[in-house]
Amino acid sequence: MLKISTINQNATSSTYCNFIFHYSSAICNNRSFSSTTFPIPRTIEVPKLSYSEQLDHINQVSNELERTGALKITLGFHDERSKYLQVLLRGLHHHHGHNLPIPHSATVGSWYWDVRPKKEKFGTLDHQARSETMDQFPWHTDCSYEHDPPQYFALQVLQHDRCGGGTLSIMNAQRLIQHLSPETQSALAAKEYRICTPPEFVRNPNMTHIVGSVLSVTPTHKSEPLIRFREDIFTPLTDQAARALVELKNTLGTKEVREQATLHLEAGNLPKGSIILVDNRRWLHARNVIRDPERHLRRVRWHACPFTS
Repeated sequence: MLKISTINQNATSSTYCNFIFHYSSAICNNRSFSSTTFPIPRTIEVPKLSYSEQLDHINQVSNELERTGALKITLGFHDERSKYLQVLLRGLHHHHGHNLPIPHSATVGSWYWDVRPKKEKFGTLDHQARSETMDQFPWHTDCSYEHDPPQYFALQVLQHDRCGGGTLSIMNAQRLIQHLSPETQSALAAKEYRICTPPEFVRNPNMTHIVGSVLSVTPTHKSEPLIRFREDIFTPLTDQAARALVELKNTLGTKEVREQATLHLEAGNLPKGSIILVDNRRWLHARNVIRDPERHLRRVRWHACPFTS
């Protein structure tokens, strides 16, 4: 189970944040997760970097991702260069067949993407990724515009939001889909949606969109549907697909789904030194407004494979 960690309120922070941080911490400490019935992802304590190459630990991470699709890691050491993730992902590749991480964009070819507010844009052709803003980022799947989207992503917290913003929310796809009508589920599983690639992620100018489905089922999880979604880049190509998309968007905002399918992980739950690993097809994720311009996460995505239907 996730341990509700408290943030060190004596930690260094920008002066303008101090009052907001203490005020918001008092509120958050009296607020539980959004659901009392939903199983909270497990936490694994990692006291040393050497754990990342131990087979027992690699197996434990793999098993938990297979079982629930979400896992929190608490590091007991400083790891500003994300060495733990680098070694762990190579271990998952070697021992469990996970494909190695994908490059993050047309211009950034490394495994890692530093997710932090971008202070300025250099030129009109410099398209800004939504994750580089301080705005909220509604429910989505990473790389939903790819034929082979990554199955997993991880976020390492290098600096949590000290001003009460930047909450990561995750929504379980299986529980979400239980609230959709059978007709809508069938329509969402049809390849009747144009999925456009955001400009900052276009690698091939002749390949700016794909046509695919919102829902799918993996052979190893026949009873568990998979999802890919990001409202601003999905366009329905038929009336049936359009009606299904409307029902999906309406369902995402219902009280029942918030209570039965959603977890909100505030800074107290994911402080500096935490890593969250998530199955990108079994959970949607979102982020609310960032209030601390120094908030800094590091993201990696791996095990790209076809989104079949």
